[in-house]
Amino acid sequence: MILRTGVTALGLGLAGWNFAASAQPKTKKVLFFSKSSGYEHSVIKRKGDEPSFAENILARLGPKHGIEFTFSKDGSLFTPEYLARFDAYFFYTTGLLTEPGTDKNPPMTPAGKAAFLEAIKNGKGFIGTHSATDTFHTNEGPGADTKDRSARYFNYGAKADPYVRMIGAEFIIHGKQQTSKMRLADSGFPGFKNYGPSFDLMEEWYSLKDFSDNLHVILAQETEGMDGEPYQRPPYPATWARMHGKGRVFYTSMGHREDVWTSSRFQEMLFGGIAWATGNVEADITPNLNKITPGHAELPPSKPNPPSAAKKAATTAGQKP
Repeated sequence: MILRTGVTALGLGLAGWNFAASAQPKTKKVLFFSKSSGYEHSVIKRKGDEPSFAENILARLGPKHGIEFTFSKDGSLFTPEYLARFDAYFFYTTGLLTEPGTDKNPPMTPAGKAAFLEAIKNGKGFIGTHSATDTFHTNEGPGADTKDRSARYFNYGAKADPYVRMIGAEFIIHGKQQTSKMRLADSGFPGFKNYGPSFDLMEEWYSLKDFSDNLHVILAQETEGMDGEPYQRPPYPATWARMHGKGRVFYTSMGHREDVWTSSRFQEMLFGGIAWATGNVEADITPNLNKITPGHAELPPSKPNPPSAAKKAATTAGQKP
């Protein structure tokens, strides 16, 4: 269940970044957690005891960046004592992690979830890729109909699931994989100096909502010309950094495809985010949500859903159904 990487050659690949404490990054321990209680993505699926596609890449690159990874799908390990071993937690997860779900790996306990969120609030780092926002959905507890997504077409604000408030947003739905434009809002954030003002990429793009007010948007999802109802909305955040109490949170919606994971630019961006989240580098993360994506709160059109689910969602959100 648990695999680890060693650490050598500290600092390779980090040239030009402003290290927080010294000319070389401190060795940091990061838990890469990839339990899938919902859909299991191919890049994090293991075949027997073999590491997943993403785990192999992180194991290879971690030592070059001063990161010692531990790889796990076992949610039962989430206790205060276990969580204290790491400087940050890296999630590529789906669904209600307090349930065995799709991959049948041991789930977190509710106490484990609470301990995890408290650890971040008290100063641990968090990194999320792609489906980390498709995790712990508001109003989708045990026994919920996962095909009915009506509860996702509301902005709950402070009433959203505590995990959603921590990561900074929640996944609604996605359309077909397609090439779309990312607009760079902050080239000064670690790992983004080689991106340019914008770039096009083939990916499975997430339509997101319920953004935390203090997001520092790094990449914005341009929606003009995109195909599908999920993207019939103004531009919205796709990659960001934020503070959660004393903890540093970095998330990117990218990471579905294998060719994205093998891209040197994605790897540079990812390890820039990890370096910041673990405190090895500093960055200006002044909130810019309304400046960069002023229409972020507008949601895509929803398809008809059972009225009972929509009514429950509206009541929880404090809105009229």
